[in-house]
Parts: sequence; structure tokens; C-alpha cells
Amino acid sequence: MGSQFGETGVDVAGPGARPALHGSKARASARLSSCRRERGPAVVVVILLGPPGVGKGTQGAWLAERAGARYVATGDLLRAACREGTELGRRAQGYMDRGELVPDGLIIELVRQVLSGLSPDTGVVFDGFPRTVPQADMLASVLGDVDRQVDRVIVLEADDEVLLRRMAGRRSCRDCGAVYNIHFNAPRKAGACDRCGGELARRRDDDPATVRRRLKVYRKDTMPLIQFYLGTSARLEQVAADRPVDKVRDALQEVTGT
Repeated sequence: MGSQFGETGVDVAGPGARPALHGSKARASARLSSCRRERGPAVVVVILLGPPGVGKGTQGAWLAERAGARYVATGDLLRAACREGTELGRRAQGYMDRGELVPDGLIIELVRQVLSGLSPDTGVVFDGFPRTVPQADMLASVLGDVDRQVDRVIVLEADDEVLLRRMAGRRSCRDCGAVYNIHFNAPRKAGACDRCGGELARRRDDDPATVRRRLKVYRKDTMPLIQFYLGTSARLEQVAADRPVDKVRDALQEVTGT
């Protein structure tokens, strides 16, 4: 099934969203339209950005399924590679066993493998990747190799206190990485993953002190991506994500035309 993303430019930021992007969004949209006239129709590549706990995983997986696109979360790619014992997985496991961060170059090679295996008419939804401007540069290079580019960047926003409450109830599957919340989007059976039956657990980095540190890291490393993508042909949209899941999905449908 090919990508069903539309061309809408509707602003659905919603209450509470930060207006700083709006002045430049029209320029980004115009650059996208000009680029499309030159290149012709293209399969859409969407990046979801936002702080920890804002709902990128929940909304990204839903959006990809609705649009017939491939959902790409680098954490999932890493877990799958390690579980399957691939060459990249073994290398990544070595870094993790030593308590080191997996290098950007290895992550981007996992992404390259996924993109190279997609059919030409399949769109892509990236969940929280890239996280830094250097990663964005590497992703642009890999996308260019497969005749793609980033078309939309959607920034999900919520206040810190909302994120802290959400993450206190978050539970992740130890086996497949699926994410639930005991306050909303709870699993059908308490403590068990709906997808694979694996055990659900609270991540160490979901405690309030760690969450506050992660929010600082997000703003330091990830927020500059907004300025980076304003300098490209990508269309930037901002969506308030401190609303019920279905309201956020309504906004995403307007933004993407799905």
C-alpha cells in the first residue's frame, strides 16, 4: 500500500502550542511546493519531534499504519538487530555491554538498511530521529542515496508537568519495546504486552528527576533541529499534544491529509 499523505498546509497547532514556528512555516511550505514542482511527485518522509513522553511512539505508529508508511524508531531497530544477532546488532551490543552510547554511524547504517529495502511507493515516519543536527545531516545523505528527502517535520508539544505525569505511568515491554500507560492506553492484561505477551516494566529513566534531565537534553540537542529544517524544503508543523490521544490524532490527520 502506497503512502496516503496529502498536501494540506492547515495549521492545527491547537491551544498551548508555541507560536515561534509560524512565521517561518509559510516559507518552508513555499520551498516544499517549489521543490515538488521541480522533482514531481515524491513519497513523503515525515519526522516526528518532541520531548520525552509527548507521545511520538503512540502517534507515530498510528500515523504510519494509517498512511501505509513504514514506522521507523531507532530503538526498535537496535533491539531487533541485537535480538537477531546481525552484524550491526553484534556491534551495537558490544557498545551497550560496555555502557557506551551506540555511535551515530552505526544507527544510520541500520536506518539505511531499512530505507534500502522499502518499495518506491512506501512513505516513512521517523519517531524521534534524528535527535541532533549531525544526525540530521547523515540522514539527509542516506535519504538522498535512495532518492528521498524529509518532507514534513511535525513537532509535538506539551508542558513539562504534563510530561512528568504521563511518564510516571509509562510501562514498556521488555521484549518488543511496545509502550503503554497505566492511566491511558493501558494493556488489556495488567503487566503484559498486548503485542507479544512480554513483561511490562517501568524504565529507570522515567523517574521524575531523570525526566527533567532528559527534557534539558532534548532542548539542548534536539530543538536546534527546528532551525535546521527551517533551512530546508521540509514543511514544519506544530501540534499541541497535551490533549487526549484522539484529539492529537485529529490534528495529525489535518496536518498530513491522511
